[in-house]
Amino acid sequence: MAHYLVTGCAGFIAGRVTEMLLEQGHTVLGIDNLNDAYDVRLKEYRLKRLQQNPGFSFLRMDIGEQYQVLKIFSQMPSEGWQAVINLAARAGVRQSLTDPWIYYQTNLTGTLNLLEACRQTGVQKFILASTSSVYGRNAPLPTPESAASDYPLQPYAASKKAAEVLCHSYHELYHLDVSILRYFTVYGPAGRPDMVMFRFVQGLMEGKTVRVFGDGEQTRGFTYLDDIARGTLAALKPLGYEIINLGGHEVMSINQLLALLEKLTGQKAQVEYLPAHPADMSANWADVTKAHELLGWQPAVKLDEGVQNLVNWYIRERPWASQVNTT
Repeated sequence: MAHYLVTGCAGFIAGRVTEMLLEQGHTVLGIDNLNDAYDVRLKEYRLKRLQQNPGFSFLRMDIGEQYQVLKIFSQMPSEGWQAVINLAARAGVRQSLTDPWIYYQTNLTGTLNLLEACRQTGVQKFILASTSSVYGRNAPLPTPESAASDYPLQPYAASKKAAEVLCHSYHELYHLDVSILRYFTVYGPAGRPDMVMFRFVQGLMEGKTVRVFGDGEQTRGFTYLDDIARGTLAALKPLGYEIINLGGHEVMSINQLLALLEKLTGQKAQVEYLPAHPADMSANWADVTKAHELLGWQPAVKLDEGVQNLVNWYIRERPWASQVNTT
């Protein structure tokens, strides 16, 4: 049994990572500020599931507050934390154009606070959740980790790139073992409501207009939540300093996704096409060769299976999921 600190534990990816750690018999201290970046009912749903496990404890706090972070580290178990898994983030490319300051408070200052606390207390392993958005507009497809990442399109991606660079400095100066995971488009049950999967399922099931930005021919390499969580846990091994893509092996256009969801829900979409957003990428598709070589990881859940799981979850939770704000 080992002890872990997981930040953003009520989030989409962090919630599943925490569940898997608990299933393996470890203990987890989860922290989250339960902010209202999106409908907080989803965070409360995930947190409630975690709190049913006796190996889990929770503190509501903000990693952007240095004093709070240092206080938490002063109270770690006597054996120490095996790793700090930093999955807390302000996510979403479009929203970051509205309030970039809060993105930097969490994604960069929060990361700095955690890195410094690791240095002061001797925690040896650090995982940072990053994003495929750092690759910008003209990335080769599929995209390897060696592709240029110096020209992000939005403050969100820029904040994540800055956090990556900060992690590198702590590795070089203090020999902290760091795994940076660049997640591509992740989907699954209880996902973020501003993402296309949740929006489309809710729109189809509730007879709402489904909004598509652009012509719908933009493509994404979708990755199922459990695959991403498995890859995250695999990256807990000692690696020195590595940047690793975790992404889907099945690429689909937004129009094709909508057609698949129509088939699985038995509903016909009422589609409204809107102008493409300048912060959106036209395509993303991960080259995961490095993840396979270093972690023995590759995506396992087929898109049809994963999307069906999401639809089934929505139907079970429909009384409240239908009320979730997706704007």
